[in-house]
Amino acid sequence: MVGIFLVAATSFGQKKELKKAQRAYKGNDIGEAMQYINEAEGMISGADADMKADFYLLKGQVYLADAGKNDFEKMKGAAAAFNKALEMDANNKDAQTGVQQLRAALVNSAVTDQRAKNYGRATEKLYTSYTVAKDTLDLYNAAESSVLAKDYDSALKYYEQLLDMGYTGIKKEWIATDIETGEIVTFADEGTRSTNMLSGKYTNPDERMATSVKGDILRSVAIIYTSKGEKEKAMKVMKEARAENPEDVSLMRAEADMVYQMGDMEAYSALMEQIIATDPENPELYYNLGVGSAKNGEADKAIDYYKKALKYDPNYAAAQINIAATMLTKEGAIVEEMNNLGMSKADNARYDVLKQKRKDLYMDVIPYLESAMKLRPDNVELVRTLMNIYDQVGNDAKSKEMKAKLAQMEGGQ
Repeated sequence: MVGIFLVAATSFGQKKELKKAQRAYKGNDIGEAMQYINEAEGMISGADADMKADFYLLKGQVYLADAGKNDFEKMKGAAAAFNKALEMDANNKDAQTGVQQLRAALVNSAVTDQRAKNYGRATEKLYTSYTVAKDTLDLYNAAESSVLAKDYDSALKYYEQLLDMGYTGIKKEWIATDIETGEIVTFADEGTRSTNMLSGKYTNPDERMATSVKGDILRSVAIIYTSKGEKEKAMKVMKEARAENPEDVSLMRAEADMVYQMGDMEAYSALMEQIIATDPENPELYYNLGVGSAKNGEADKAIDYYKKALKYDPNYAAAQINIAATMLTKEGAIVEEMNNLGMSKADNARYDVLKQKRKDLYMDVIPYLESAMKLRPDNVELVRTLMNIYDQVGNDAKSKEMKAKLAQMEGGQ
């Protein structure tokens, strides 16, 4: 009889504390609700399944309300509580609603962290959101955030989970056009888009299928493996991906990035040629080929690629700078020969030829550096290089102009 009375008393206490917590929560007294939740938690282990489900639902709601926008520990508490509530009743509508509200809080808080470049914290929040909401987009974003945090082990784990699940990121998107900016905006769902359309800020509501991100995932996995020195794994991942999608340009780019990381410039250039064939007027592709050729010691070939990049984008400052830098690599051989000459008449004559050759090289470089400086007027190294070259070719006025500019720039730092 004593045992029966004790069980009954415990059950009564559980219900009492739970009802107090419910009343406080509904009255928006979150601090009081939290107190009652903590008191009830010590007794909940002996409760029946229905009461436990009610308790964990309320705990999730209270913790979420108490978390505000930034209390991650409370958000994690809410996530654990909602998960327990759904384990007991997968169809609990209130728990499902709580999960969606928690997901919004976690994702918004993660975005705030990313803007502050706190990528590690953002990753934790996104992954926590995935564990409770089971939305693979959160897992993908957690992986991307891990890369930004340079936490490559976590990124690899998340990417491999996505690949094991067959994740591609392809899904229906609800879109509309922002009237003010003309940009296409993607909404979370049809209902959210419909609500935003009422504001009058959007037009042309439509639907589309998102593009696959599988190539991006494989690229990241391969590059992470490469950075960890696991080249065989990297090659295996890419080989399987290319065999599955031989015409997928994003995978071609992924493989090109991978072999570039490995230092295989010959393979990189061959892949970039294939990619260019799919988009022959893309200046970025020619620029990348130029970088690959330069690293491979093919200066003239690199310059040709940079010039092709400028053909399709005359204001491509990086291409102009790299043309100048690649051309100036030829100066070393000229200077070395000049320094090794003797004092004979023939040597003096050769010295004059080489001196003019170096001056001609400088004169060829100047237009590219001047064009680049117009596009990047605050680049200190550009100004310094031009100052020195003007001095070498005897253009004193320009040299003094650059010297004054450089002094002003460095004085303001």
